[in-house]
Parts: sequence; structure tokens; C-alpha cells
Amino acid sequence: MNKDHSNLWAGLSDEARNALTARDYKAGSLAQRIADSGIDASELAVADRSRQDVKRAWIPGVEIFPRKIHSQRHRGVFGEFVRRDEGVLAKIGFWPKQWSAARMFAPSAKGFHVHPPSIPADTSAEKWLRRLFMRGPQNYSLRRYDNEQWDVMFFVQGRVEMILCDVRAGFSKRIMRFFIDGDNHQSSNNVGVVVPPGVAHAIRVEGSEDVIMVYGTSTIFHPEFEGRIASEIETAELPESWQKFLGQSGK
Repeated sequence: MNKDHSNLWAGLSDEARNALTARDYKAGSLAQRIADSGIDASELAVADRSRQDVKRAWIPGVEIFPRKIHSQRHRGVFGEFVRRDEGVLAKIGFWPKQWSAARMFAPSAKGFHVHPPSIPADTSAEKWLRRLFMRGPQNYSLRRYDNEQWDVMFFVQGRVEMILCDVRAGFSKRIMRFFIDGDNHQSSNNVGVVVPPGVAHAIRVEGSEDVIMVYGTSTIFHPEFEGRIASEIETAELPESWQKFLGQSGK
């Protein structure tokens, strides 16, 4: 190809040339990729969280940990989720009271939703959350697992993009965006994810394959613990003519 780019687009109309933009293929810093374009979950699972750039990008309370998926020739795969007395959940003192499963059709998404943090009556939300996650992040015994919903999520089929956004009082708005492989795609992106209350989360199916996920919650299901934010993607409106025929004005 001719290396002289001065007349590279001479064969296009003026209108087309004026509309052209170039995509930026630079990778960017780790913090930029976590917040903007997204990153493989494997990079986060092994990231050195004592590094300043990682600490600035990481949402306090979020855990991302690797899983080992074992191939069983001619049969399928086998993968553990978590052991009660070992690993990340044992370290942070969180064991789910309820386990659930969900299937997401391709190409669908779960819109942003958030679970409310439990704040003691004798303090403010900002003071309590800073005490938990800033001043004493490893004092896990202070966490109110019985009074608020923490999630731990695993993916057994398909591929997803997960986006987390910290919306807690007194915290900066950090965003973490990363890609996870289900167990049927053996890779270093087979991970488990812990999401604290106050961190809004959304999931998009990647590709044309249905996604199956299994997740544990620190409390049993309470509808009032689920706040929806920008979740219109989950609602398929009826055609206007159908709504008119049914005498409906909404969805």
C-alpha cells in the first residue's frame, strides 16, 4: 500500500471525507480500560490491588476471583463454584442464604439495578460506608450481610459483559467494565464476582449464545431490596397498534 497518505481519501466525495473519523486503537492505561472500553475478567482476577492505579479504579467491596474449569473428555466440563470454608467468600465471611439460577436469551441484557446498603441508626450513610470500605476494609465482621443483599455470581454457559457503577453516598463514581466466559468456554476469564450493596450492576450477553448464570445472595429475596436504574432494556413494548386495540396507554 502506498505510504503517502496525503491523498488517501481522494476517491471519496467531499461530504464523505468530512465525515470520516479514525478509531483510536491505543490500549490506554489499566484504569482507563476498566472504566471505558472494558477489560478481560482474567486481568482483574490477578491484578495487584495494592498498585495505586488499580486502587483508584477498583470499586471497594467488589471481589473478582479465578475459577478452574476441568474438561471431561467425551462428557463435558466440571467446575466448582465456591467452598464455604475456603477462598474469597471464607475470607470476607460471606455465605449465601439463597442460591438462584437465571437464563438470559441472546442477545438480551439485564438493566442496571442496585441493592440498598444497611446503615446503622446511630450514624450517617457516608460515615458508615467510609468506615467499612475505606478506613477498615479488612474488618469484614462489621459487614451487615444479614440486613443487606450482597451477590456472588457465576456463569456456566455463554459469555457476558458486566458493568458495575459505584453509587454509594460519599464515594466517587467508579466504573468497572469487564468480560466473563461461562464454564463451557474454558479460559482464564472463568471467574466469580462479588457485588456489594450500593453498587449498580448490569449484564449484557456477548455473542449469539444463551447465558446461564448461578448466583448466591446474602439474604433471601426481598423485592424492596431491588432498585431499578436505567432498566428499560428489559421491557419490550407492544406495537402502538396493539396497545390501541387493547386500550392500553403503556407497556
